Amino acid sequence: MGQDNTYIRFDWAMKHMLRDKANFDILEGFISVLTGEEVHIVEILESESNQDSPDDKFNRVDIKAKNSKGHLIIVEVQLTRQLHYLQRILYGTCKAITEHINIGEKYDQVKKVYSISILYCDYGQGDDYVYHGLTRFKGLHTGSDLVVSMREEGVIVQHLPQKVFPEYYIVRVNAYNKVPESPLDEWMAYLKTGKVKENTRTPGLQEVKRKLRYLSMSDKERREYDAHLDNIMVQNDVLDTAREEGLAEGLEKGLAEGREKGLAEGLEKGLAEGREKGLAEGREKGLAEGQRKERIAIARNMLAAGIGIDLVTSMTGITSDELNDYEGNI
Repeated sequence: MGQDNTYIRFDWAMKHMLRDKANFDILEGFISVLTGEEVHIVEILESESNQDSPDDKFNRVDIKAKNSKGHLIIVEVQLTRQLHYLQRILYGTCKAITEHINIGEKYDQVKKVYSISILYCDYGQGDDYVYHGLTRFKGLHTGSDLVVSMREEGVIVQHLPQKVFPEYYIVRVNAYNKVPESPLDEWMAYLKTGKVKENTRTPGLQEVKRKLRYLSMSDKERREYDAHLDNIMVQNDVLDTAREEGLAEGLEKGLAEGREKGLAEGLEKGLAEGREKGLAEGREKGLAEGQRKERIAIARNMLAAGIGIDLVTSMTGITSDELNDYEGNI
């Protein structure tokens, strides 16, 4: 952490530094490289999650900005997985649109919104580390794009619908694992490792080197930043432990969806992980005992969630005798 080429994590910078107009160039560089379009930010707008509290390590970090074209840009950093994440970012863009049009105004005042999500957690499956989503109107028979007419500054202009509807970028930081070959790759490397190439000419990263150097922080800022990193490590350790016990997926789906199917899927995943771990360690006896403990742990959590003991024993294979001690304390 004390190395001269180590820089402050982007999520920390967003929360504490990038709202300062003097640092807009860092955010402008990242968005320009990501979208392929030169971006100039004119102001940072109020956002819901600019908060400082002991619990904010589990909360998203976001910036809502307006560029020189009047477009709205939402940049979020997500540190932990959220089950209904797509619905949340959809809601965020819709909310931004309605917040920035007054009652009685014409529809030409509706703002174009860009939603950029930087994910430091596993979300979905795919073979890329950046995904771009937009709304297209395509002919069912011809496959051609619909072109619509809009008035701009008194002139009728032809546009594709995606020029009006929100656009979404999902940046999967953990999925990036290569040697940087492009400006976007250099940004991905910085987001993942906190390192910047010495001779970089990538927009925004030169400013990162000048303004976000760890060694340039005051002692107080460095202590707060180190505590932030510790919180992230603890948080990730908690989640990893839950996954190893086969509980995270089962409880997340079973309790959130309230369906027995979710619990069954969680049990299957937990047993599979237990088997793989046992085989990797090469101990048949240890595997059998590990699977038994894993099933008991899942069974206990199912009981705690209010699932009947008959269903629990049927799904887990754990006998009622093995659960008597625990059941008696419920």
